[in-house]
Amino acid sequence: MVDAILGLQWGDEGKGKIVDYFAPQYDIIARFQGGPNAGHTLYVEGKKVVLHQIPSGVFHPHTVNLIGNGVVLDPVTLKRECETVAGFGVDVRKNMFISHRTHLILPTHRALDKASELQKGNDKIGSTLKGIGPAYMDKTGRNGLRVGDLLDKNFTTSYIRLRLKHQRMLDSMGFQEDITPWEEEFFDAIEFLRSLNVVNGEYFINESIVAGKKVLAEGAQGSMLDIDFGTFPFVTSSNTTTSGVCNGLGVAPQKIRDVMGVTKAYCTRVGSGPFPTELHDAVGEELRKLGNEFGATTGRPRRCGWIDLIALKYACMINGVTKVIMTKADVLDKFETLEVCTAYKVDGKESECVPFQMTRHQIEPVLRSFQGWSTDTTEVKKHADLPVKMKEYVDYINKFIGVDVSHISNGPGRDQIVIV
Repeated sequence: MVDAILGLQWGDEGKGKIVDYFAPQYDIIARFQGGPNAGHTLYVEGKKVVLHQIPSGVFHPHTVNLIGNGVVLDPVTLKRECETVAGFGVDVRKNMFISHRTHLILPTHRALDKASELQKGNDKIGSTLKGIGPAYMDKTGRNGLRVGDLLDKNFTTSYIRLRLKHQRMLDSMGFQEDITPWEEEFFDAIEFLRSLNVVNGEYFINESIVAGKKVLAEGAQGSMLDIDFGTFPFVTSSNTTTSGVCNGLGVAPQKIRDVMGVTKAYCTRVGSGPFPTELHDAVGEELRKLGNEFGATTGRPRRCGWIDLIALKYACMINGVTKVIMTKADVLDKFETLEVCTAYKVDGKESECVPFQMTRHQIEPVLRSFQGWSTDTTEVKKHADLPVKMKEYVDYINKFIGVDVSHISNGPGRDQIVIV
C-alpha cells in the first residue's frame, strides 16, 4: 500500500512538515521526483532544518527512507545534508537507500542551467540554478549518468564524455565561468555517495509492499509546476502529480491508496510565471511578512496572494486527491477580510477552467470576500475550538473543490496540526 503527499499549488506548501507529521504511521518514506530545488522545512529539537534531497522521514528512527529513480540527485547537496542530519544523531547508512536508477546532477548541469537563464534575459523562468532542468534533459535524451553507474569501473570515462558534450554547449552559449571548484566538490561527494546504500529501487519498494510495509511517497514542488499540467513553460522538469509516483518509484497505479494534497490557506509562488491572485499591494506584503515567505532553497521573497480555488480544484482533479491538508492557516489570523478566487475572467469572459496557456490571455480573478476570524489560532488543538469564521472559510473551500480538508496546520511546530 502506498499513500502520497504532494503539493497542490506552486510548491512551498509546507509538505516537509506534513510528511514529518505522518511519518510515524509509515515504514518507508520515498521521494519520487524533483531535486535540490526542493526545500522541505522541518523543526527538529527546536531547530530549523531544510532538506533538499533526503526524504522528510529521516528523523524518525523506525522509518526507512528511499530516494527514488524519479529524483535527480546532486551528490554535493546530499553529502552536506547527511552531515547536517548526522548532527542530530541520525546515521543515514542505516535508514536511507538510493535507487540505482536515480540520475546524477553534474557540475556542468549547473553551469548549463545558469547559462540558459542568462541567455533568456527577461524571459527567464526563474530557475533555482541547481542543474535540475539540464539533468532531466539528459535523462530524456538518454545521455545521463545514474547512481548505479558509480559502481562501474568506467564511470570516469563516461563522465568525461558527457562533460565534453556539455562543454561544447557551454562554449556555444559564451559561458566563461570556471567550474573547477564545483568539480572538486563533486568528486569528493561521489566517494561519499559510493559508501551509502544503493539498491534496485523498484524491487526494494515492491518487495516491501508485498511484505505489508506502509509506504508514503513524498513529492517536491507543486502540481501547478508539473511539466505537463502546470503553467508551462514556467514549470519544473518533472511530473509533480500522482502519476509521478508510479514513474518515480516503479509502483503500479493500483498500489496507490490515499492522495493527500497540501495547500496553503492562501497562495505563494517563487520565480516567474502566471499567478492570477497575486497581490502587489500592502496586503500581499503583509502575507509575506506574517508567513515568512522566503524560498527555503533560494531565499528569494515569494510572491503572495489569495487562495485560488480554480487552480486548487484543477489540482485535486488531476491528482485524484482524497484529502486536503491546509497549512499556514494561522497566517490569516490578523486579517479582517479574506478573499478567495472562485472564477477567472479570461479575456473578459468568466471561466472556471485553468487555460491551456495562461501567458496568452489577460486573466483577472473573480473574488469572493469572507470575514476574517481576527483570533490567534496557534494554540488551538481541537477542531471544535477553531473560530467559527475559520470553519466557514474552510467549509466553503471543501464544497467548491469537492474534497474535504482533513488537517489544518496552525503553526510551524510538529504539534501544531488540528484534525478536522
